[in-house]
Amino acid sequence: IGLVYILLPFMVMPLYSSIEKLDKPLLEAARDLGASKMQTFIRIIIPLTMPGIVAGCLLVMLPAMGLFYVSDLMGGAKNLLIGNVIKVQFLNIRDWPFGAATSITLTIVMGLMLLIYWRASRLLNKKVSDISD
Repeated sequence: IGLVYILLPFMVMPLYSSIEKLDKPLLEAARDLGASKMQTFIRIIIPLTMPGIVAGCLLVMLPAMGLFYVSDLMGGAKNLLIGNVIKVQFLNIRDWPFGAATSITLTIVMGLMLLIYWRASRLLNKKVSDISD
């Protein structure tokens, strides 16, 4: 609950920005052409807000990887988070090679996720510009 409370604004702001930028005539056109509310949501709203959804997920996941102190403060080390594992490896067990390998693996995974986001946003921007032209 503590992580949700802290990280919720990081998800809400990109979503709000994406939803605010939705082209209202596209939604009206979908309704005029007979699309139900669910079809409009799945086929129009979700694809157009996908950059905000992905950005929000990344903005939440990046800090969540390092927020090991929240789980320590809220309920001890009952919840296993990757930040806790790295902290224990460095400070308690003194297994520096494993801690460093875990940190580098985490950095590589985050870099790959950012690369996927970058490519997906370029592809989505190209599709949206093709639709609007």
